[in-house]
Amino acid sequence: MDHQQVHDYLLAKPYTSVSQPFGEGVDVYKVKDKMFATLALGKMGKGDDEHPHWRVNLKCDPDEAQALRDIFSAVLPGYHMNKKLWNTVVLDGSIPTGELERMMDNSFRLVVEKMPKKQQGIILAQHQ
Repeated sequence: MDHQQVHDYLLAKPYTSVSQPFGEGVDVYKVKDKMFATLALGKMGKGDDEHPHWRVNLKCDPDEAQALRDIFSAVLPGYHMNKKLWNTVVLDGSIPTGELERMMDNSFRLVVEKMPKKQQGIILAQHQ
């Protein structure tokens, strides 16, 4: 998936909005004012600064976060995030679309599950 496809996929989630509270160039995706993803073009500090990549930060279960980092070289500890709970996924085309969609769905679900039960029910009913 490219950055536009990721943007469209994230924004299609129910009750999702996008803003740039950290400044121009960093899109922050929130469900009911709770952040579940960021999308930005940037350098990763790996010696490839001449070729910036789009990257998406996604919330993740701590055990799964580490497993995904072990499996995919494009999955890194969360950039400017809690590295235990967030992964940065470099959108270099190496991760299958279905897997990336699963990661985005999981991030959304983890954030919604922390909301009051009434809000969860309303949001998840539209997420089916």
